[in-house]
Amino acid sequence: MRFKDIIGHEAIKNKLIKTVNDNRVSHAQLFLGPESSGSLALALAYAQYINCENKLENDSCGECASCRKYSKIIHPDLHFSFPFFAKNAKETCLNYIADWRKAFVENPYLSLDTWRDTVKAENKQANINIAECHQIIQSLSLKPFEAEYKVLIIWLPEYLGKNGNALLKLIEEPAQKTLFLLVAQNQDQILTTILSRTQLIKIPAPKEQDIAQYLVLEQGLESSKAKQIAFICDGNLEKAIHLVNEKSDLSFYETYREWILRCFQDDGLNLIEQVDKDFSKMGRENQKSFLFYAINIMRETLLFQNGLQEMVHLTDKEETLANRFSELFSHEQIEASISIFEEASFNIERNANPKILFLDVSLQLVLVLKYQTFPQGTQYI
Repeated sequence: MRFKDIIGHEAIKNKLIKTVNDNRVSHAQLFLGPESSGSLALALAYAQYINCENKLENDSCGECASCRKYSKIIHPDLHFSFPFFAKNAKETCLNYIADWRKAFVENPYLSLDTWRDTVKAENKQANINIAECHQIIQSLSLKPFEAEYKVLIIWLPEYLGKNGNALLKLIEEPAQKTLFLLVAQNQDQILTTILSRTQLIKIPAPKEQDIAQYLVLEQGLESSKAKQIAFICDGNLEKAIHLVNEKSDLSFYETYREWILRCFQDDGLNLIEQVDKDFSKMGRENQKSFLFYAINIMRETLLFQNGLQEMVHLTDKEETLANRFSELFSHEQIEASISIFEEASFNIERNANPKILFLDVSLQLVLVLKYQTFPQGTQYI
């Protein structure tokens, strides 16, 4: 994984490169960013750059023996630890490393749900157990085999739980030339004793324009479709790539507008018809994408309400709709709608019946948008 292969994050890349060139590499670092934002890919690219035998000015060479092994995740001084779904207490990440390599090489922005599907874990509980902690201690007790640094990348250290206490001494006093890179999504779920021993690097979600540019240049999408996918995915790169591969019709504007209009008018018969005709036949991924779209339109509407029009990134017709919503609906109604959409998305992830779910969501929206107080003098959409 090279820096040039990662979407966006130019400032972060430059900062990481500078720490290497200035010989100021901290032995324990925490890459903290949203799901599928590129944090894991950045950590690997950083480790590859550190151990590259022929470093370029702003990236690893990609050709030396170290880089070739890093690209396949088979370097003897590169170790991974990650949540897994143990069948017994003695299992460690080594039991899953072949699946992990394949999953990461195919998708460096993978989420925990994707990893769960890869190993067919279904509803099993993910964790990093004490046996894995002992395996980490054993693996890192030796000097680097062939590289300058021995590197451990812990993906989602939130799943260490109290088992992480077994690693405290190792993190605080590691063997010479040993580097810990923790890649997390939720800082509050990590042991404070581990947090205090790491240098924090915050990774924001990639910018919408960076994702759109990548989709145009690397995926060959038309600019308009690339912008729509970038808007829908809300900084989630795995979702953006999935939407490209889905080859779906992502023209959600008319469906969304009609739906909100019918909810606002309490048009029950047409709502039932729309749920049956449109939503129940979309397919799970398109249902999730539609709800992401609905959430983002409402979030942009809040920007209009707060006089932040310059921060809105919508097509002309979407901008007109969001502007109208900002006049029609109160701040509380918009926030309530977003919460309804988020809960629906959560339930779709767990295979809720789409017909029942979208009908329930529609009825909730009727209550929120129709029967709560509106500003005086407002008209229908």
